[in-house]
Amino acid sequence: MARRRLAAAVSHQADWPESVLFGHNAPQLVRLVDSSRHHPFVYAHNDVLKTYQARQAGLDLSPAVGIICVSKFLASQIAENIPTRMSDRIRVVPNGVDVQFFRRDSPLRRSDFLRVVFVGRMIRDKGADILLKAIASLNRRDIHLTLVGSRGFTASDPLTKYEVEIRQMAASLGNRVSIRPFLARSEVASILSRSDVLVVPSRWAEPFALTVREGQAAGLAVIASNIGGIPEALGGHGVLVEPDDPSSLAEALEALAEDEDTLKLIGERARNFAELHDWSVSARTLEAAVAELTN
Repeated sequence: MARRRLAAAVSHQADWPESVLFGHNAPQLVRLVDSSRHHPFVYAHNDVLKTYQARQAGLDLSPAVGIICVSKFLASQIAENIPTRMSDRIRVVPNGVDVQFFRRDSPLRRSDFLRVVFVGRMIRDKGADILLKAIASLNRRDIHLTLVGSRGFTASDPLTKYEVEIRQMAASLGNRVSIRPFLARSEVASILSRSDVLVVPSRWAEPFALTVREGQAAGLAVIASNIGGIPEALGGHGVLVEPDDPSSLAEALEALAEDEDTLKLIGERARNFAELHDWSVSARTLEAAVAELTN
């Protein structure tokens, strides 16, 4: 099905001027492109070659001019699944963030509560249950958690077993926890702007974790799992904790609840870091990579 759709997308390529074509998470596109006329790239946001043997990847991707990866971590994964001779085609272009869309107009910690937020798909890999366990272990009335997300990208799907478990855990914590289903991006930005701490407690070795940068752009102190490409996204401007470890996360939350000056300092530095890594920076990095590989 995916190959048919991709074939339809390039069905008129003979009429196009010389072009650069990006297959977003779609290595299948490469062999469908007339590489005598155009420049096919794979733009990987995930490990799209994990099911490939190196020999097969070499055959399917041989016409590819380049393989763009969103983190060094992902680039290392991709490199393991392609022939060594192709490794010099890999380039890293980190994701950026819209620093105008995700911003705050008020300082952190405006109330007597430390306002903690989780934004992400409500699946086990994303670790909302780890965060709930951390909140429960602290037993502090001055920390309030808002969980935002559903299994997928809609609020109308039936609850999964995991989502039911999350709601039961949240209910046991009373008014210390609020749950919102999947929300539009503008609503997410609004919630971030009214929060103090964003937690990204992933068990999964995420290739980048764009949510980290969005929290930074909103000036939040970000606490995130030290796994996959998440540390690269954080860039040293936040707090890393061990993945799948509620006690490590609880310790980090308590430290920020106790030290408002540190909370604000981390948030200010995070915002400054995000401003230096917005989408315009990613665009320039991508343009440079394409120019280098096509010349």
